[in-house]
Amino acid sequence: MILYRKAAPLRVRRSVAPAPPFWSATAVAPYGARRAAPVAIDYLALRATGVMDKLEVGVSDNVRDELERSRMLTAPVLIDAAETAEVVFRRGEEVLEFCEEQRVAAVYLVSTRGGVPLRAYDDAVVVISAWPLELGRLEELFAEAKERGLRWGVAVPVLFPVTTDLAPLETLADAAQTDGASFLAAMSVEMEPTAKQALAQTLNLDADDDRYAMLFHAALEPVHLATERHIAALAHERGMADFIVPPRWDERSNWNAAVLLTLAASRMIAMELDLDLAGTIAKSARVIAELDKPLVRIFESASLSIIGGLDDTSAEALTSWMADGTAEFCAFVDEQWRMRRGRMMTA
Repeated sequence: MILYRKAAPLRVRRSVAPAPPFWSATAVAPYGARRAAPVAIDYLALRATGVMDKLEVGVSDNVRDELERSRMLTAPVLIDAAETAEVVFRRGEEVLEFCEEQRVAAVYLVSTRGGVPLRAYDDAVVVISAWPLELGRLEELFAEAKERGLRWGVAVPVLFPVTTDLAPLETLADAAQTDGASFLAAMSVEMEPTAKQALAQTLNLDADDDRYAMLFHAALEPVHLATERHIAALAHERGMADFIVPPRWDERSNWNAAVLLTLAASRMIAMELDLDLAGTIAKSARVIAELDKPLVRIFESASLSIIGGLDDTSAEALTSWMADGTAEFCAFVDEQWRMRRGRMMTA
């Protein structure tokens, strides 16, 4: 692959509350969004586009200078180091080194075409995006992550018809478990028409192919949702977490509490399970994320119900989570979420 390099500013995006799939407070991308063919995924926008012409990659030239000039990075930081550009330029590694120096926890994103970090960093979690779904190459990355002692897991961008095929997902889950992945999670990605066209050409889909008709003329959301839940079931059956586990997840921090609530709310909304309560929990998650005082101090001195804007269900779940690391209500939602696709079709 030829990379047509051009100078580009460092993309930095900040969030006041966690959101799936990466739960980051700050996202840093040292490359432009279009850097893979025939289908490119912008992991910050969670959007797939088709790239059929020459590949022109924007690369930030002065990563460290730009980070030093910017405001302090807020943890956890998402470092988008996906695709071949990282193997060539290693700008993502520079961002990771900066985070390590500043003692900022980070999520380091790579993909099938890229490479895992050269060494471990205690406060970093490596996410290997299974795109493209090339099992041989992914197994190589899994083995490297294990050999280097990284904390890592797998994220699957759900794109019909490539990553909705159940047999390869089963093989992927087995390979991830074998090499010690801590999580296997689905990633919801919006497909633009150009991405669909590129996939059709790559897979040589004819107009009379059922997959072609599905790709262009059917509502894919139910298939994508069912696949996300199927991947969660595969992960749980193999003892892996079914969401991208952020760094320092064992800490009882405000951000982690907000992640816990947001994960439950987003799954309830996707399943259309008590939408009013789901919306209330999502609002409570934002309240916790923006809270000035550490949640653990409130828990140690008073009831969490004193927090303005926190609903009773969220307060009860967080009280249990602060006490022993479990939240019965959130666990119930997770159990409802995990379901193999075959069971959903026959339910």
